[in-house]
Amino acid sequence: MNTRNAAPGPVPGPVPAPVPGPVPAPVPAPAALPGEPPVQVAELDLARPGELRRPGYGERYRPTGRQALALVRSAGRPLGTVTAHAPDGHPEQLCAALHAAAHRRFDPLAGRPDAHAQADDDHGEEPAVSVVVCTRNRPDLLIRCLDSLLRTHYPYLDAIVVDNAPADGAVRRLLSQRYGRRVRYLHEPVPGLARARNRGLAAARGTICAFADDDLVLDPQWLPALAAGFRGAPRTACVTGLVLPAELDTRAQLLLERYSGYGKGFAPRDYTLRTPTGDPLHPFATGRLGTGANMAFRTEVLRALGGFDPATGTGTPARGGEDLLAFLQVLTAGHTVSYRPDAIVWHPHRRELDTLPRQVFGLGAGFGAYLAAAVHHQPRLLAALLPLIPRGLRRTAHRGAPGASADPSGPADPLLRALRRRELLGLLYGPLGYLRSLRAQRRADHRIAEHRTAERRLAERRRAERRYAGVQFADGRGPERQLSIGAGKFDGPGRTDGASR
Repeated sequence: MNTRNAAPGPVPGPVPAPVPGPVPAPVPAPAALPGEPPVQVAELDLARPGELRRPGYGERYRPTGRQALALVRSAGRPLGTVTAHAPDGHPEQLCAALHAAAHRRFDPLAGRPDAHAQADDDHGEEPAVSVVVCTRNRPDLLIRCLDSLLRTHYPYLDAIVVDNAPADGAVRRLLSQRYGRRVRYLHEPVPGLARARNRGLAAARGTICAFADDDLVLDPQWLPALAAGFRGAPRTACVTGLVLPAELDTRAQLLLERYSGYGKGFAPRDYTLRTPTGDPLHPFATGRLGTGANMAFRTEVLRALGGFDPATGTGTPARGGEDLLAFLQVLTAGHTVSYRPDAIVWHPHRRELDTLPRQVFGLGAGFGAYLAAAVHHQPRLLAALLPLIPRGLRRTAHRGAPGASADPSGPADPLLRALRRRELLGLLYGPLGYLRSLRAQRRADHRIAEHRTAERRLAERRRAERRYAGVQFADGRGPERQLSIGAGKFDGPGRTDGASR
């Protein structure tokens, strides 16, 4: 799909006054992370005392270690997170400490009704959902993601894997041997996450098209929760969900979660252009709405918007931003983006410390590329964006600084200051990266067009040869005796030397 031909939606002007509505119930902030790894990660339910579960798998879990982070649920509904410390490191001690912390923090919320869940119960049949998982040379991680996807047992699931510019046929063989017809295989030869997602979007059969990264562990209720966000809400064109860390075993994983964790909180919320977020970059700060690792769209709406801009996304010089641009296009087209914290996925952060600077640079570059792409698609947005740029630079420069972080252990870490500088450099690079990516995508489109033209001509030639192979001449001989194409000789009556007539 080509977003360059997509019709622009309404241009956001000054943010309108918010529409009066019910005041949402207060939701506790996420628990502050411990200062040093390893931190065990688990989940618990207030209705099941003394029991911990492994994140995403649902199996009983006995974490060993002195500290742990747990997702707290009440009858399956996520309430928030808690941390606990066990001086002796005994599993029973750690489990008891987590449950005690959960009851202290969340008992008042446990019996409170969930308005979104009640609304979901009022609407019937689940919609058909296509789930697109894009991957590149990571079959081992892909197995974990697909196994968790198929464990959801969603009744109307269309599972698609898009193999993006693979080095070999490992993913194709894996899907054939392990999953058979339960998962469809698609191949996208041009590198780039946005192109791979567009390939899956074009093949999607469901009325809802969800996207998940290949390294995730998906909660068993992930798909039902995403689908529920669309039922009875015709203006909702996109639903995003909660991303939690699958493990916090290393310092790198703790730093990334502290610096720029993917979680967006535990309060459901609907966003339109009329929804003030309190962000100085509103309405361009679409990262507050969700992340590309956990998002779903009405299939026809996303197709009508042109899909994802292929000049954005991981695997291109732009480094990212395709999800943020899609969220903005949904909003400017007059639709709603709904955040549903009960649609949970678990993300394993990279374990190595030396990968953090490049990763954080990519975060900044992707955001800068997204802003450039937004103006490229809708030039009138430039007037609204320019006054906000200094605020965005200041916010990036102070991320993790004292007063800017809820985590008291964060500001003192010198690595966080280094990461801020890397993200700022990435943000400044982002527009240039998008321009480079635009040129690269045009070259790729040109090569694809040439390849398709060559294939079409070859097919036409083969069809002509098959038609010609059936011709019989007047003397009863076939064309192989009449023409010697390779030698250029004519074997007709009275001509045997190949001379021209």
